[in-house]
Amino acid sequence: MARIQAGDHAAFEQLVERHLSPIHAYSYRLCRSRADADDLAQETFFKVWQRAETWRPSPVRVSTWLHRIAHNTFIDVWRRRDNAEPLDDQTAIETPLENDSAESPDSRTVVIGRALDTLPLNQRTAVALSLISDFSMAETAVIMGMTPHAVESLIARARRALRKHAERASGMEG
Repeated sequence: MARIQAGDHAAFEQLVERHLSPIHAYSYRLCRSRADADDLAQETFFKVWQRAETWRPSPVRVSTWLHRIAHNTFIDVWRRRDNAEPLDDQTAIETPLENDSAESPDSRTVVIGRALDTLPLNQRTAVALSLISDFSMAETAVIMGMTPHAVESLIARARRALRKHAERASGMEG
């Protein structure tokens, strides 16, 4: 990051090469659109280049800082959309999974993706960061701008909702 702060394009290219895939995957988990995820990832790295001077060595990993920028970029884009709903724990984004022939996920991955799509955005974000991307609760809290306790609460509610979704899907709800 020090090299990037000094304007080193090669260092920036290395950073993008190393972190583009996880940032794109995270962006996709938020918006569920490959085209939008492409745009979000590109905007994230544009902001990284523009704001490199704001990064300071700290206990926070560079990947956590990058995900925070990606998260904020998504929130900014979402809020700019016409008739955007507030991004609170009750807001669920209901968009269908794309049928992408370049990747043919197994049926379990599709089912999990659809179940995650039913979650409110904050719950889905917490699950994507902590359970799928393996960030710690503290790192997830930093990325989402919340306390670790709030993240734990989101994940607990997400687990309950996913359990209910699985019960309904299997016809076992009573």
